[in-house]
Amino acid sequence: MSTAVKAGEPLLLTQKRIWIIFSALIAGMMLSSLDQTIVSTAMPTIVGKLGGVEHQTWITTAYLLATTIVMPIYGKFGDILGRRNLFLAAIAIFTLASVGCALATDFWGFVIFRAIQGLGGGGLMILSQAIIADIVPANERGKYMGPLGAIFGLSAVAGPLLGGYFVDHLTWEWAFYINIPIGIIAFIVAFFTLTLPSKKADKKMDFMGVAFLSIATTCLIFFTDFGGKSDGWTSLTTWTWGAGLIASLALFIFTEARAQDPIIPLSLFKNRIFLNSTAIGFVLGMGMFAALAFVPTFLQMSSGTSAAESGLLMLPMMVGLMGTSIWSGLRMTKTGKYKAFPIVGSILTIIAMLWMTTLSAETPIWVICAQLFVFGAGLGLIMQIVVIVVQNSVPAAQLGTATSTNNYFREVGSALGVAVFGAMFTTRLATSLKVVFTADGASAEQAGSAMSTLDPQELHKLPQAVQDGIINAYADSLAPVFWYLIPFMVIALILALTMKVIPLSGTSGMVARGEAIGGEEALRLEAERAAGKMAVSEPPAAESAAEGTDTLLLTEDAPKETPDKP
Repeated sequence: MSTAVKAGEPLLLTQKRIWIIFSALIAGMMLSSLDQTIVSTAMPTIVGKLGGVEHQTWITTAYLLATTIVMPIYGKFGDILGRRNLFLAAIAIFTLASVGCALATDFWGFVIFRAIQGLGGGGLMILSQAIIADIVPANERGKYMGPLGAIFGLSAVAGPLLGGYFVDHLTWEWAFYINIPIGIIAFIVAFFTLTLPSKKADKKMDFMGVAFLSIATTCLIFFTDFGGKSDGWTSLTTWTWGAGLIASLALFIFTEARAQDPIIPLSLFKNRIFLNSTAIGFVLGMGMFAALAFVPTFLQMSSGTSAAESGLLMLPMMVGLMGTSIWSGLRMTKTGKYKAFPIVGSILTIIAMLWMTTLSAETPIWVICAQLFVFGAGLGLIMQIVVIVVQNSVPAAQLGTATSTNNYFREVGSALGVAVFGAMFTTRLATSLKVVFTADGASAEQAGSAMSTLDPQELHKLPQAVQDGIINAYADSLAPVFWYLIPFMVIALILALTMKVIPLSGTSGMVARGEAIGGEEALRLEAERAAGKMAVSEPPAAESAAEGTDTLLLTEDAPKETPDKP
């Protein structure tokens, strides 16, 4: 079957074409997720070589901030203009920024290129999820979203291992050089297989909404980052960012209420299912990314493992995530039921975080592996299911917008978690390390210099007493942070318990919008077209009727709550 689509013809969504398009999405997701996890194990070495140990949270925060800002833009513009060209642009931006990261010679230059990477990474994540909703009905989407989640898990296993190998045997720059061939391959695959229609905007673009949302997001991240530091909440700088947040948020709401086609329609927040699922994503982001950002560092410094070994120790978490993500997706497709998954997932993450509060320099490796497995299993039951629930609760014309808004709030939660809890960790760590180095006879200035350039490879060269002090400092600084994350996962559990359930739609987004023909009708028309018997110019009446039915089903007031007891 040719992947070419003639002008004026709707796309025939046969199973073969769906899998061809899905291969392009897999390539893009692999590129984005692999990079994030490679950096996690390479981070201690990167900040040590570039001189930024006390500012290491900026590597993660800069990426998350950029990703968060562009998510609603990709989602909305994808709905308006089509998703193919945006997806290709996201791959190109990400790949070129990887070159910049590898060539960076100072810490803040590196941070800037990480932020540019985020501009591409946000698009890869959002557009992959939205394109799946375009081509696959909600009642079958679980078996595709599950593997997408598993790709994240697979990359999260391969990433730390590769990152550790590069640090131990080559140089940290290879953690970014590897993105170049992967990015080129992903671009080529997407260019030739991603056959989606392009569109033209029929309404005025909401550029003012984009500007105010970007400013509000930036102010929020800086407000929490400065506030989380020692004496930060009494600082004029902190509250200047807070005032900017309030002002820009007010202007954003004012703008969206009057925009012809708002980037985030305020009507979404009247949708109970969307609101509930998005809130779950927000609190999940706070807990998940704060934990993921610093566990590899803990393993390297507190447990004395190498970068490669710390990557290998993340394997149990990814096995748990991959297993439950794929299983829950398949189960959801088979039964049509989904409410139990985020409930059980929230319970598992709470158990894991409670267990992680006991981490210390003496914790056996097998215990850490067990903790990470439970943590990953919980995440796998929540992440993809919540996205499908959100997509199922809105009309087809808002698929990209709803998907990106849901992910936006999860990333806001992630950035908040990394900024606030990362600041707690690094502040405690800096204080403890200063005590360690000054006790060894270093002056305050020498202690500060030693902390800035500390990396795992240099640890074993220090006196044994100093090594022990550093290891205990890392352990004592990280473990208590998990206590602050647990309340947020309890909130996620309460939200999961109160989630309203509606039947999963049987119509994909493109079919509902009249842009494609799916199912058995697509197979029949494809066979007739191949035989040269007919040319399709518009969807059959049955499909047009399905569009109206689907839109009716996915409004907030139309569906009736149904019992969901797997």
